[in-house]
Amino acid sequence: MATPLSYSMTDRFDVVIAGAGPAGAQCARDVAARDYDVLVLETEPEDEFPRQSNKSTAGTFPTTMSAFGIPDEVVMNFTDKVVLESPNNHFVRDQAGAVLEFADFKRWLVAEGRAAGAEYRFDARATAPITEGEKAVGVRYNGDEEVYADVVIDATGPSAPLASEMAVTDLQRERQAIGIEYEFEDVDVDHADYADLTDAMMLRLDHDLAPGGYSWIFHTGEDTAKVGLCYIQNDHHRRYARSDTTIDDYLDEWVASDPRLQGATKLASKQHRGSAHIQQPGSLSTGGFMAIGDTVPTVDPLWGEGIDKCMRSGRAAATTVDGALTPSRPDTSAEQMATYDSLWHDQVAPKAKTRLLMTELLYLAPNERYDQLMADLRSVGENTLARANDGDKRAISKLLHLSDLPLLATFARKRLLG
Repeated sequence: MATPLSYSMTDRFDVVIAGAGPAGAQCARDVAARDYDVLVLETEPEDEFPRQSNKSTAGTFPTTMSAFGIPDEVVMNFTDKVVLESPNNHFVRDQAGAVLEFADFKRWLVAEGRAAGAEYRFDARATAPITEGEKAVGVRYNGDEEVYADVVIDATGPSAPLASEMAVTDLQRERQAIGIEYEFEDVDVDHADYADLTDAMMLRLDHDLAPGGYSWIFHTGEDTAKVGLCYIQNDHHRRYARSDTTIDDYLDEWVASDPRLQGATKLASKQHRGSAHIQQPGSLSTGGFMAIGDTVPTVDPLWGEGIDKCMRSGRAAATTVDGALTPSRPDTSAEQMATYDSLWHDQVAPKAKTRLLMTELLYLAPNERYDQLMADLRSVGENTLARANDGDKRAISKLLHLSDLPLLATFARKRLLG
């Protein structure tokens, strides 16, 4: 256990984490396993956790399941393929995966952290960092309550109350993606007019359904599925959106018009809402402080897979804590904490800039281009898709056509003017 820094407070820990989502809870789990004193502050009451924060579609893949020891008990359905749809075409990729019961998954992470020695305080809303000079030394929560630590971590997501005051994040409203999802039963997952979605995670690119974004159906077993859509509230959305139409309206219209969903029934209390930012991050840390999970924009152009990115950022932060607090005299300087920035760019979101550009191009393209993209994916093969999603410029180039020049020009103009 680390030797405390020079100041001494009655309520203090080695690490304080605000937020018990996948990033915060995984970080607490890893930090506690290294025998540090860690406290997690979570806004929700424990008997309702997670209710307001139950926001993820929770699709993931075997690499994540094995890397973090996620048990089968929190899986709703194991999948064996990913389907990409456009208005008039589709592409099927064989890919093992799993759709998690997100609430069970989050409760499991909390239990794992507690078993390792982490302390949780529920009904504890973090409101501001406590600082000495430019270094974070604690957290103020529930109005006037205070707790002190050698390292403070903001894992609260887009609200980012600590990171914003520490000038570590600059989340832009025009880069915010919002999403809504319901769980349904009586879904026709194997409709004759569409690709078979049995044991599949399906993403659909269609501006009529999700202008400037995408929609999805994730099979959760038998005739049940998670059904939702999201879009970024920017020029891409406004270009295709209809005025006075809300995200709820778009989802209702899709459910009413898609033959697979017309006979489906929404499951009571199974609505999820959420948001995330799609933008290039700035700094990720400063003295005694790190921002993790959705507090920092992370992007996966096609699969989303926010759980994996959040947990990897939590693990990178735990590694940084260990390096900062292991010496006999801990070093939580901005220079030392910048280890996290390096790990984030190397392990959490490599080639983030290229992948972000691909995402923006994807959402700017018209529906006809999505139809062509499905045909292109079938001709170039699955490996090209995987490499393009990882930010490989050569793979991305294979998916571009001369006819894309006007689109690229529009994109370049927006970048220059924005």
